[in-house]
Amino acid sequence: MCGIVGYIGHREAYPLVIKGLKRLEYRGYDSAGVVLFDQSDLKISKTKGKVSDLEAKSEEMDITGNIGLGHTRWATHGVPNDVNSHPHLSNSGNLAIIHNGIIENYLPLKTELQKRGYHFHSDTDTEVLVNLIEEVKKNENVKLGKAVQIALNQVVGAYAIAVFDKNKPNEIVVAKLGSPLAIGIGEEEFFIASDASPFIEYTSNAIYLEDEEMAIIRLGKAIKVRKIKDDLSVDPYIQELQLSLEQIEKGGYDHFMLKEIYEQPHVIKDTYRGRLLSSKGIIQMAGVEDNIEKFLQANRIIIVACGTSWHAGLVAEYIIEEFVRIPVEVEYASEFRYRNPVISKNDVVIAISQSGETADTLAAIKLAKENGAFVFGVCNVVGSSIARETHAGAYTHAGPEIGVASTKAFTTQITVLTMLALRLAKSKGTLSNSDYFRYLQELELVPERIEETLKVADKVKEIALTFKESNNCLYLGRGYNFPVALEGALKLKEISYIHAEGYPAAEMKHGPIALIDEHMPVIVIAIKKGHYEKVVSNIQEIKSRKGRIIAVVTKGDQQVANLADHVIEIPDCSDALSPLLTTIPLQLLSYYIAVDRGCNVDQPRNLAKSVTVE
Repeated sequence: MCGIVGYIGHREAYPLVIKGLKRLEYRGYDSAGVVLFDQSDLKISKTKGKVSDLEAKSEEMDITGNIGLGHTRWATHGVPNDVNSHPHLSNSGNLAIIHNGIIENYLPLKTELQKRGYHFHSDTDTEVLVNLIEEVKKNENVKLGKAVQIALNQVVGAYAIAVFDKNKPNEIVVAKLGSPLAIGIGEEEFFIASDASPFIEYTSNAIYLEDEEMAIIRLGKAIKVRKIKDDLSVDPYIQELQLSLEQIEKGGYDHFMLKEIYEQPHVIKDTYRGRLLSSKGIIQMAGVEDNIEKFLQANRIIIVACGTSWHAGLVAEYIIEEFVRIPVEVEYASEFRYRNPVISKNDVVIAISQSGETADTLAAIKLAKENGAFVFGVCNVVGSSIARETHAGAYTHAGPEIGVASTKAFTTQITVLTMLALRLAKSKGTLSNSDYFRYLQELELVPERIEETLKVADKVKEIALTFKESNNCLYLGRGYNFPVALEGALKLKEISYIHAEGYPAAEMKHGPIALIDEHMPVIVIAIKKGHYEKVVSNIQEIKSRKGRIIAVVTKGDQQVANLADHVIEIPDCSDALSPLLTTIPLQLLSYYIAVDRGCNVDQPRNLAKSVTVE
């Protein structure tokens, strides 16, 4: 989950590396560091804290040099402090390394290296790895690239690494297993990063390493890519990037999260553009069309995901079962592989991930494939590991999501999964023609209805001031909007640090109602469609116990307005598509509460955007 950046070329490396780290800070921000080579020695600066703290610490450092490596950390081994920060040097001081991932067998490797006279200054697994590479290089009398290959064959775990040897000042060696790594190819210069955002303004050409591949990046030479296990040569595929600089900047918003909330109308439109034509009754996604029989003949569909993507999967469960009449199970990817699940060749597994790099979801994919299931991926990042590991899939076209708390990923995932359900229902005949066309037309109207919903922002901002000092909060919803209640609670927890729980509204009386008093805010999704009268009864139960009610209602609803302390209106829409609208005010509420509490909205404590370790 850490971010790594590297540069070798004709420019000054330090400003490039620092700017790259700032763009990757969503991946981790416990600590940061940089190492530069000035053609004579390695110069290193690192510190606990954010990249801005690193900049301040490095002001007096001589930071010239055309080769540099940088790192922004989400701690796994060793607490966040200056010593555990990356980069790490080998005992000789000749090798420098940056690392995203986790070396699971670091302790026996460390013990053996200590027996051989190595000393360790940090508690990290990464310092073990760089010294292992040095030991191999010395004992085997091999070049850096070969030493990295031999050492990695002794390692268990996940990694994206970049290693530099000051005795070979025109070369950086990189390798990947389970963590993303991109190599930007410029004119007489190369860039290394966890994703392409650090180098997008310098080149549009990149190589994305596959798992168990390494590359030797040498000035004046073509990049050499080899397999780590057997040293076989690989012909690298150079990909043209579709990312733009504007997409990764705030564009006048105070925070990336707010920008991404307001981007939802157009990214949903981007997600269905070219796939949905309501006037002709067409939904067409290549990954579905090419494999439609596998879906239609499936005994069941298993959805695996984590966090917000898991909530999107729960919404999809309701939609697919109602529209297509195929049973659906939604699994936490982090539990799926460890409970010996029953999987068969007649199952379809849908894996959902914003980044396409989520380690638990990747592990679940591999397990499903080993058991013969057909695996379909839904992710946002072109060329990501999940996009490559699955048999087929669909991109969400949400664009880069920088804010750690996911927003537009959730709604675009639901959009893709709704289109999938409608396409299967059409082929299977489980929806009437009139309902099918009605849902297509409604789905095309969702961006317009979200734009209307976003107009409640000022009202939500006022409500946020009222509840910013709350210590606990309940979110309630029924049917399609139960997952939205879970997602709303997650957003509040993530960025405001208020304890919040989501429940099916009917479950409130089975325990959570004991918590309700005049200090407890309860957010209830109470739209006119679905189980409206039941939800109204639940609201009355809360009211009778002096709970403070914030209700998300269909525009014009007076019945709930007479019961609730605060009402947020959304446009009328069908029950099945309502999560695309009801989630918007909950995103805004969590955002404004977090801002009012002085929290770091885009980089909440202890979290990282892309969870690439288990």
